[in-house]
Amino acid sequence: MIKNSNSGREIKVLAQHKNIHMSVFKARRVLDQIRGRSYEETLLILQFMTYRASYPILKLVFSAAANASHNMSLNKADLFISKAEVNGRPFMKKLRPRAKGRSYPIKKPTCQITIVLGVKRFLDKSKI
Repeated sequence: MIKNSNSGREIKVLAQHKNIHMSVFKARRVLDQIRGRSYEETLLILQFMTYRASYPILKLVFSAAANASHNMSLNKADLFISKAEVNGRPFMKKLRPRAKGRSYPIKKPTCQITIVLGVKRFLDKSKI
């Protein structure tokens, strides 16, 4: 996705992963750590985090960077996480059989993660 702004062209790259079998709160705990950081710093943080939610988010950041380099021919060193959000999706519902023919519901949460990468613009101070 390319977005135009008044000060020129602002380039943003989007990657989404839907229906991840994970709670929104667990994914949000990891996304709060990487929001606004550079691409390389994000990779280091996610590789050494011990949370289960960090692996799908790491794969999603890799995918967004691959989209940026392949589709828009951007340098991965200039990328940063401009937007990272997680939204709730419908619960996956099952029934657990219990004694005397009864059943109890099992609700497994799902979520959708969206990562938007932006490009760092370095201003030359001699021209200002």
